[in-house]
Amino acid sequence: MGLKRSLLAVLLAVTGVAGSAQEAASPRVEALLSRMTVAEKVGQLVQVAGGRQRAPNSLIDDGERARIRQGRVGSYLNVAGAAETREVQRIAVEESRLGVPLLLGADVIHGYRTIFPVPLAMAASWDPAVEAGAARIAAIEASAAGLNWTFAPMIDIARDPRWGRVVEGAGEDPYLGSRMAEAQVRGFQGATLAAPDSILATAKHFAAYGAATGGRDYAGADLSDRALNEIYLPPFHAAARAGAGSFMAAFNTIGGVPAHADHDLLTGTLRDAWHWPGLVVSDWNGVAELRAHGVAGSDADAAALALGAGVDMDMNSGLYAAELERRAQADPAVMEALDRAVRRVLSVKERLGLFDNPYRGDAALEAAAMLTPANRAAARNAAARSIVLLRNDGDLLPIAASARRIAVIGALADDAGSQLGPWRSAGRVEDVRPLLPALRAALPGVAIDYVPGAAPSSEDESGIPAAVSAARRADLVLLVVGETFDMSGEARSRADLGLPGAQQALADALLDTGRPVVVLLMSGRPLAIDRLAARAPAILETWFLGVEAGPAIADVLTGRVSPAGRLPIAFPRSAGALPESYAALPTGRPASADLASDTSRYRDLPVGPVFPFGHGLSYTRFAYGALEIAPAAGGRVTASVTVRNVGARAGDEVVQLYARDPVASVSRAVMELRGFRRITLAPGEMKRVTFTLAPAQFAIWSPGGHWRIEPGEIELMVGASSADIRARGRFAIASAGESDVPAAAIETPAVDGRRADRLDPPAATP
Repeated sequence: MGLKRSLLAVLLAVTGVAGSAQEAASPRVEALLSRMTVAEKVGQLVQVAGGRQRAPNSLIDDGERARIRQGRVGSYLNVAGAAETREVQRIAVEESRLGVPLLLGADVIHGYRTIFPVPLAMAASWDPAVEAGAARIAAIEASAAGLNWTFAPMIDIARDPRWGRVVEGAGEDPYLGSRMAEAQVRGFQGATLAAPDSILATAKHFAAYGAATGGRDYAGADLSDRALNEIYLPPFHAAARAGAGSFMAAFNTIGGVPAHADHDLLTGTLRDAWHWPGLVVSDWNGVAELRAHGVAGSDADAAALALGAGVDMDMNSGLYAAELERRAQADPAVMEALDRAVRRVLSVKERLGLFDNPYRGDAALEAAAMLTPANRAAARNAAARSIVLLRNDGDLLPIAASARRIAVIGALADDAGSQLGPWRSAGRVEDVRPLLPALRAALPGVAIDYVPGAAPSSEDESGIPAAVSAARRADLVLLVVGETFDMSGEARSRADLGLPGAQQALADALLDTGRPVVVLLMSGRPLAIDRLAARAPAILETWFLGVEAGPAIADVLTGRVSPAGRLPIAFPRSAGALPESYAALPTGRPASADLASDTSRYRDLPVGPVFPFGHGLSYTRFAYGALEIAPAAGGRVTASVTVRNVGARAGDEVVQLYARDPVASVSRAVMELRGFRRITLAPGEMKRVTFTLAPAQFAIWSPGGHWRIEPGEIELMVGASSADIRARGRFAIASAGESDVPAAAIETPAVDGRRADRLDPPAATP
């Protein structure tokens, strides 16, 4: 072990600590730091679980209160409630020697008490304003309950839905992911972190956690430097630029280097290159797991390695608390790293205004803030905007007036708990407004029969005959199938993405009746439903939609709302086809439907996904004009297209702009999202949507560590999805240059011009 310890000391001295510049802090922080003992410094870096997600405060006992008084803890997670948080904060402020307030955090992922759609569903809205509004409501409720920190947003790009945590992110695309990341950060943190209704956001998991090998949670990521920088890092850069106050290190390795020990990533990229000033927190037990990764031979080595890499706070492993005081007293380099980390923690507490007002919320505010009618209305709107109409053959939806008896079949139709998703914070099952009563309220003159049929968690087919009987009596069948909440989320990777349990057998039996069947998919990930999609005439992806799930689904089924969600990640034909992405690199032998040709495809599957990235239908139809490209100031260009509602109903269209660099120094993706705009159009109404693009948005990551803008032609494509391009155009970048921002992290300004001319819809639409 002597040699290993020597190598560790060299690592810390050369790359981890001694070579890093001193970070500035306020006079108050410096004065406080100068008064701290080593034990009190270490205490600021210690985060302890004060409870569990579903049992907050359950671990706060006399021992924990003593620890607070001794200044040996800087943060708690899973301590919540205005009274409970006020008491632990009071002990820290009034009974500890220095009176340093606590950071009080929790997994407020998609709502606190008012639970919104899961993040993947929110991304399907393609509406950053709705995402920001949901995060703002979550911050208001959580802060009223005394919290000042959330471990969200999760902004990992994921192109393999076998990975269970795809439910927590924005899907497969770095541009869409960047916009949703910014929205959540701004919603959580508000106009200023010091406001009493703001909470600190955490961009997680840094980095490439969604690139886990085989979609297995906690597995390593083995990817190129270009893929890391062009695909997985842009949303984190966007979050940092939006002011995210904290980052969380990822569980995984990248090329064999665990993120919790990756100095190049946590310090070289995040702090030095991006000039980001916040604090880095470990993931749960992540510091201790450096030993399991095989890069630390002892607990003390693991603690020192993580600290030197740039992990400022240790979530729950206890290694900083147990090892850093002794290590810092023996090693000046570790002491310097300790001081730097404490400055970051104290600076965040100062930014939150905790030194001046350490308390968030009180009992009266907490009672008034939760689950208000306005919050419910926002949740219902967000849920309706997140639903994706995948198929609607014969305009089976919205439900016709002739449907006087409807059979609702599937155990998930009566599963209110799953609508809360795998992360539910303070949400309660009794808060959920489920589908069946909402549908009965929306269709008062219609007979609605409910039969469970089959459950996702069971292979039992005994309930299928009753379901078939109900279907034969009905004018319309609503088949509710998919996953339960516990099938998605952390440690919920699945090798088989087909319908679990006996649900496929149930679907086949109902479709064999010949009755019209509308499938409602409830899930936290794309499912491999090739067989179902080949037969079902209408399919709605409804995800897990939160407390207003039932009314939102009823709104769409009845036509009160025309669906306009779009897929943030494709639906694969088979788990065996994963990972895949619309933004794949080209090949010399692109996929062909002709099996006589040797091309890049699976011989036992059709080419492409069942439903592509960006796909989603409406109850109306839209026509696109030509794409017009014009030069703008500063080497920019504008790309404009006129979109017209040629159907008989009002509806939203998500206009999507894609780009391709057809000839470059390295092979470029066949297409990449570079802009979008969700617009509302009345029948016959037209709007002109204009995007403004800069050369830096087409920059290529260079092995030299910078973004290279290459001169040449760029192809632009606009349409309704990645597989439904309606118009194309080209422009040229005149000269070479460099950028310091990831291309996909740069927002494309988009505006839509409302036009007064309204034309009658044609008798036949294209």
